[in-house]
Amino acid sequence: MSLATPEKIRSLQRKLYRKAKTEPAFRFYALYDKICREDILHHAFRLVRSNAGAPGVDGMTFAAIEASGAERWLADLREELLLKTYRPDPVRRVMIPKPNGGAERPLGIPTIRDRVVQTAAKLVLEPIFEADFEDNAYGYRPARGAVDAVKEVHRLICRGYTDVVDADLSRYFDSIPHDALLKSVARRIVDRHVLRLIKLWLKAPIEERDDDGTRRISAGKSNTRGTPQGGVASPLLANIYMNRFLKHWRLTARGEAFQAHVIAYADDFVILSRGCAAEALAWTKAVMTRLGLAISEDKTSLKNARQERFDFLGYSLGPHRYKANGKWYLSASPSKKSMLRFKTKVRELLVPGNHEPWPEVRDSLNRLLLGWSNYFCYGTRRSAFRSIDHYVYERTRDFLARRHKVAGRGTRRFSCDIVYGECGLLRLERLPLHAPPTALR
Repeated sequence: MSLATPEKIRSLQRKLYRKAKTEPAFRFYALYDKICREDILHHAFRLVRSNAGAPGVDGMTFAAIEASGAERWLADLREELLLKTYRPDPVRRVMIPKPNGGAERPLGIPTIRDRVVQTAAKLVLEPIFEADFEDNAYGYRPARGAVDAVKEVHRLICRGYTDVVDADLSRYFDSIPHDALLKSVARRIVDRHVLRLIKLWLKAPIEERDDDGTRRISAGKSNTRGTPQGGVASPLLANIYMNRFLKHWRLTARGEAFQAHVIAYADDFVILSRGCAAEALAWTKAVMTRLGLAISEDKTSLKNARQERFDFLGYSLGPHRYKANGKWYLSASPSKKSMLRFKTKVRELLVPGNHEPWPEVRDSLNRLLLGWSNYFCYGTRRSAFRSIDHYVYERTRDFLARRHKVAGRGTRRFSCDIVYGECGLLRLERLPLHAPPTALR
């Protein structure tokens, strides 16, 4: 199944982007017919299928759709859209534990049909808003990622922007005001059928199940805030609203006033300043209040990046020390929380109850290792990789010794050479490292 965007759709996206980029005040009137296009819906289905994901409230799975005929299913969905009879199903809410072990985070899971329609809308709308997004926004955007944001933050602290506002928005996705968000969308989109679609998704009821299976419905038409995390359209809508803050920062010349830069990844952002971090934080709190959002007081702090580290997108940025000569330098490395989360995943995979064949366990573990190393591909990583390697080796050795009923710890039967050789485990420490970052002066 090819996931490459068909040329006909790419051509449409290029035209929409160019029009939006060259005419910042232009408003688009005829887009709904494009969302309903057969080729766009088919490509949207392929994209949603590739992401897999759990079923929504209707219990419908991809296997069931394909067994009954995906072509017929898509044709029926398209007819609903064309006849304007499409209505989204309730969103299934599940609670996901937060990495720090604190309160749980709500995740909304739309049905497959709703995910397909949202993806079709995203294919059409994203190029338009992409033309408007500020350059310092990195989250959920084509050809950009979290590591790009980390690189830019590191570059700025090396240039002297070391007074840091380590900010955290309180429940951002749940707090976005619908009226203000729809006004932001309507600055570009006039097509009332598209606006109606977005409003339907925002007002979709939330279904929760109690431990005893009791079904509870909340939100719905009375809901005035939030876009559920887990929906395909939610990241784009969240970016559109966050762009109001970033654009206001630029238009009011806050960068010059505070000698500062903002780097944002969706609701996760830092302000890097030269001596005006407190003023920048006070201004940001006031603006966020006007936007109907709130800065989390207990998770927001001011840091001096030349003296202490701060965490951003899983990286720890700030002063690091060369073990060879004791000199300090500014760098980025995997944060302690990121390493603990990864070790937890390894521990959960190598539990005594895992009776899968070793090649399957090894492949799952190697995928975890490769994904983690690909994300933490920047900055200082040798020490972190060595720590992960040591932990993975010990867990793997215990796992294999237990499986093969080896007496003792199994260090002879399953030495490092055997685990990383015959057993085929990936060793992070042997991956190539990047050049060392800028030294402190």
